[in-house]
Amino acid sequence: MLGAADVTRMSRRRTAPPTWLVVALACAGQFLVVLDVSVVNVALPSMRTDLGLSEQGLQWVVNAYAIAFAGFMLLGGRAGDLYGRKRMFLVGLGLFTVASLAGGLAQEGWQLLVARAAQGLGAAVLAPSTLTILTSAVPEGAARARAIATWTAVGAGGGAAGGLVGGALVEALSWRWVLLINVPIGAVVLLGSVAWLAEGRAGDGRRLDLPGAVLVTAGLATLAYGISQTEAEGWTAAATLVPLLAGLALIGCFLAVEARTAAPLMPLGLLRVRAVASANVAMFLCGSAMFCMWFFMTLYAQNVLGYSPLDAGLALVPTSLAIVIGSKLAPRFMRRFGARAVAVLGTLVAVAGFGWQSTMTADGAYLTTIMIPGILMMLGAGLAATPLAALATAGAAPGEAGLVSGLVNTSRTMGGSLGLAVMSTLAAARTAGRGSPEALTEGYALVFRVGAGVLAGGVVLMLLWLPRNNSAE
Repeated sequence: MLGAADVTRMSRRRTAPPTWLVVALACAGQFLVVLDVSVVNVALPSMRTDLGLSEQGLQWVVNAYAIAFAGFMLLGGRAGDLYGRKRMFLVGLGLFTVASLAGGLAQEGWQLLVARAAQGLGAAVLAPSTLTILTSAVPEGAARARAIATWTAVGAGGGAAGGLVGGALVEALSWRWVLLINVPIGAVVLLGSVAWLAEGRAGDGRRLDLPGAVLVTAGLATLAYGISQTEAEGWTAAATLVPLLAGLALIGCFLAVEARTAAPLMPLGLLRVRAVASANVAMFLCGSAMFCMWFFMTLYAQNVLGYSPLDAGLALVPTSLAIVIGSKLAPRFMRRFGARAVAVLGTLVAVAGFGWQSTMTADGAYLTTIMIPGILMMLGAGLAATPLAALATAGAAPGEAGLVSGLVNTSRTMGGSLGLAVMSTLAAARTAGRGSPEALTEGYALVFRVGAGVLAGGVVLMLLWLPRNNSAE
């Protein structure tokens, strides 16, 4: 007869979900999170007309999500380690889905802004859990590299699909559906996750570092707010400098508290792990340039070349496919050449694309001023992101996996927010209030030249700092 332990083991083997299903659920959560960063952009004019939003209120439709997302990311990652990754995945996805419903049904501008902030909070809890669940389910090595590549491709695809999906929904239905579309998808993923995801945690009974959580969340949110003010107020205005300096001061206090806390939210020893520190800095630099690509390519297509929102989304489909291809090719190259070499290769390909895009003209042809340079930029992004994420997560102990996943997402998100603010300021300064296609093109071209320079600096950093040999390779 079988003993109780044997029966338990057999039951677990029967009920254990297949790895591909765990990866699919984690990637679906990541897709929703990234999609919502960009999908509302094309719906903003319709939102303004319907809800009577001011210009500043319209800006906060985007910023409310981004600030809550960036500010709570580290807290969300650590909560998954301490209280259960499946539990935090479900909490984050549930909040995100309910907030999407509330935003889609909003009748006043303030209701929409509150819903967008709640969406960002849900995304901050959800996003770190997606990567942690994936890396916990797949053994380290080639299989994990492929899983991370899929996660990267799906996340990037969500950002790329935002313009296309948003344009189609606004033109066919209404702006409300750019938010309501999340509800049925979120409900399906939520039900599947309840049934199939296994719980996992590595907190060994420790409590959440509440002072550290408050300081880092307030610091990141204040920094994100300051960054969001730069485009409207400029970098030297008090409305920008005060929150930026306050955010840096709060981050400094957070680091001081963490150095003295017995069970810190973020053990500072993590920053001394070469793979974790170098990969996150590289992710920050790459995100600061590559996140801007979608924004300015869409503006160029609509404001200079005269594309409709839907046409602009369709024009970027090849670039969306390129980032998926790059992400799926990365694990094969990593096995042969190593993670560092593939990250450098991908970034160099992106540099070539950014350089080409910086030669755009006001009467450019689709093939040479959107499609080919766009493919190069996003093929490089796909090749670079997978090894950087793999290096960062491979350098973490199991008990810090959620935190490092949150750190990876925070680096990319804060890099993208800062990069977009800086690039928007540069473009506005070059345009100097002129609205002609030629003037706008000058501003956009400058953005891509600066982006190429940032990425070239990222290549140097990777060559000097990323580890040559790592288990992520």
